[in-house]
Amino acid sequence: MNSLLWLSLIIPLSTAIALLFVRQWPRLQAGLSVVGGAVHLGAGVALLTEVWRSGVVAVQIGNWPAPFGITLVADLFSGLMVALASLMGLLVAGYSLAQLEPDEQRLDYHPLLHLLVMGVCGAFLTGDIFNLYVWLEILLITSFVLLVLGGGKAQLEGAVKYVMLNLLASILFLMAVGLLYGLAGTLNFADLAGRLAGAPPGLVTAVAILFLVAFGIKAGLFPLFFWLPASYHTLPAGTLALFAGLLTKVGIYALMRVFTMLFTYDPTLTQNLLLVIAGLTMVTGVLGAVAQMELRKLLAFHIISQIGYLLMGLALFSVNALAATIFFLAHVILAKSALFLIGGVIYRLYGTYDLKKLGGVYADRPGLAAIFLIAALSLAGLPPFSGFWAKFALVRAGLEQEQYLIVGVSLLVSLLTLFSMTKIWAEVFWKDRPEAAEASPPDLSASPPLLRPTGRAAWVAQLAPIGAMTVLLLALGLLAEPLVGFSLQAAEQLLNPVDYIQAVLGGQPS
Repeated sequence: MNSLLWLSLIIPLSTAIALLFVRQWPRLQAGLSVVGGAVHLGAGVALLTEVWRSGVVAVQIGNWPAPFGITLVADLFSGLMVALASLMGLLVAGYSLAQLEPDEQRLDYHPLLHLLVMGVCGAFLTGDIFNLYVWLEILLITSFVLLVLGGGKAQLEGAVKYVMLNLLASILFLMAVGLLYGLAGTLNFADLAGRLAGAPPGLVTAVAILFLVAFGIKAGLFPLFFWLPASYHTLPAGTLALFAGLLTKVGIYALMRVFTMLFTYDPTLTQNLLLVIAGLTMVTGVLGAVAQMELRKLLAFHIISQIGYLLMGLALFSVNALAATIFFLAHVILAKSALFLIGGVIYRLYGTYDLKKLGGVYADRPGLAAIFLIAALSLAGLPPFSGFWAKFALVRAGLEQEQYLIVGVSLLVSLLTLFSMTKIWAEVFWKDRPEAAEASPPDLSASPPLLRPTGRAAWVAQLAPIGAMTVLLLALGLLAEPLVGFSLQAAEQLLNPVDYIQAVLGGQPS
């Protein structure tokens, strides 16, 4: 079933190409986008199932044996990330049926969405570090086009900051790749794992720091995160949910891959440096969120604070800590994306993201309020929701290593996250609507009918994806044990990559 590896890339690429040929028929294009997303999700789930049953799978493209050819490889961690990426692609495509503006549809939003998901999956499945650079560049180009789609002044300003910092990250990444090749003579992950042991430690440390900075920019780590809140808040809700759910997670995935497989010679140095960065990322992110009164900006800063938790798990560098990080990744992708999509519905209803200008949503839309509450409490980490188990596992891993300072920081940040979620609830849902906004909220059927569904169909198109994320969040919280067991096995594969190396270097090309 190694064909599932390249199918996870071919399906979104084929969908994007097909969508370009039907751009004259907007309804057909939107429907085909959802169908393509569903087929891709099926392939992603099938790949994850195959890895779960049979172990690490790999394929050598063009029958060139590793480490000379292009390798695609999936272990439990990358298989899970591909499944989550394909799920996000499908849900955002469905949500966009009701949210997409005519200009965005005309400018090929749907093909770009599938190209972005393809780039994300490629980054998760690549077996060599140069092709990781290639996939990240595909991500950068596609995400830049999505950022400027519509051509608003705020979007263009945010896009400039986004692309400048990410281009810097790409330059640093390429420099690190060149140095790494000079040290080891190979760029294949499995081959590198055995060759770096004999390299000069000082040079290896310098290369590791270059990778940390490059991936840190893309992940939004302290102090390299300022491009994120400066650009993300300008995006439409669907695009923002896709960016928040996937793009920074690619940076974290890359960090986890290189610092568990390649740069493991001095874990004490790595642990201390990453712990400091993790703590500062958590604190600055949550303080930025607490200070905001605009919904998208507030949630954008929370992307940063949650990235700090993920880096904390990598820094602790144990099976339990990495398992907690993998669980946290699944939780935060769903929780953050759901919150941004809910924000988009609120904007469509009331025409603003300003918390001071909103109010009374609980009285108008109690179902929407209930969905928000589940996602918000999950993000804050209250029991029995998924965020509680993810943070509990991280805290326990920290206490096992007597890392009391980072544990204390993570608990404080969790309290501040709850405070900011409570602020949104009080301002948007609970308080009375301001007098200036006392008119009845607009009905979704008032939306232009040419490209978007209207009335009840519009509500279904928007709330079905959010509802699916909410159900999955509830399942992660109430039925956490199976995913915890899965995460432990995935973490063991990361820390002991013998099966990964054997699958890449030990098998015959196919």
